Amino acid sequence: YVAMTLADLSLTAQISDSLKLGRSVLGELSGVNALHREDVEQAGFAVLKAPEIPSILIETAFISNPEEERRLNSKPHQEKIARAILRGLKRYVDKNPPLSRPTLAAAEIR
Repeated sequence: YVAMTLADLSLTAQISDSLKLGRSVLGELSGVNALHREDVEQAGFAVLKAPEIPSILIETAFISNPEEERRLNSKPHQEKIARAILRGLKRYVDKNPPLSRPTLAAAEIR
C-alpha cells in the first residue's frame, strides 16, 4: 500500500507540474498565435505520463487550416513559436526550481 500511495503522490505531483508548465508555455504562445482553447488540456498519451518530469504536448496550429499552414511554413513564424516556448519553459523553471541538484538539461534551459 505504501508503494501504491507513493506512486499516486508522484503522479499527482507530475500532473500538477505539467499543468503549470503548460500554462506557462500557453501564456507565451498566446502572444504569437490565436489560441483555439484558453486552457491547458489533459490527455492520456503515454509520452505525457513520465513520473520523473513534467511533460507537455504543444499543438502550434492546424495544417488543415490554410492560413495556419502558411504561417507554419514561415521561418520567422517558426522562430516566434520557438522563442515563445523557450520563454514559457524559462518562466516555469524560474518559478519552480528543481528541488534536487540541477541536471544538465535544467542548467541549459537557464
